[in-house]
Amino acid sequence: MSPSSPLPKTAARFLLLAGLACASAQAQTEADTLAQGLIRLRGEVEQLNAELNLLREEQRTTLAGLNAQKAELSNSAERQALAAREAREKLAAREAEIAASSVDGDSLQPLLLAAIDALQTHIRSGLPFRVEERLAELDQFRTELQNGSVPPQRGVNRLWAFYEDEFRLSRDNSLQAQTIALGNERVLADVAKLGSMLLYFRTRDGRVGQAVRNGEQWTFAATDNPASIQQITTLFDALGKQIRQGWFELPIAQTGAR
Repeated sequence: MSPSSPLPKTAARFLLLAGLACASAQAQTEADTLAQGLIRLRGEVEQLNAELNLLREEQRTTLAGLNAQKAELSNSAERQALAAREAREKLAAREAEIAASSVDGDSLQPLLLAAIDALQTHIRSGLPFRVEERLAELDQFRTELQNGSVPPQRGVNRLWAFYEDEFRLSRDNSLQAQTIALGNERVLADVAKLGSMLLYFRTRDGRVGQAVRNGEQWTFAATDNPASIQQITTLFDALGKQIRQGWFELPIAQTGAR
């Protein structure tokens, strides 16, 4: 057999070099693809980080708002507790005066009438919840005392019942209907009363809002804020389903409830 020709060796070298070139090109392509993938991932991470920072800022803002609402409710609750305590003290003082005085009707009647005046003043200064009806019942009681149809001795128990009703109203949450002054019109509305601190309304034509105190005057103010409308609507739906307790996020105006 004749010695090997140099041609096959040359061909082998060429094939090896071609293979190395292809492998190098493929490796470069994969490196470019990997680099592009890393750039894309870095961009996505930066976008997610920006969204996370925005979400954290929104949460901080929401938390600050909730803390402000909590502080307002806490202050209102303290004012309500103080008002209830003062009312009880006044009633206890009246009862002490009655116990110390003669049981004669002529002696009892002025004390009862003074206690009615004090209770009516309390009602006028509180939330505008069925105020006219509550005052009318006390006016009727006053008339019955004055014309003698209710003896003063029986009037003591009646008066205590009125005070107990007011104490109950300061504690419970209820959904009722009443006529309210809204702007220049009087309309029938459903009202949601939360203790003696907050009062929201919803009219039959869909307007919602709450009672707001300005100085010594109460007004019913409608809201056009979408978030507030949704929050008040959720409250009415819950009370309509007899849900009296739970967590509700609500708009809180500076009611100045006392």
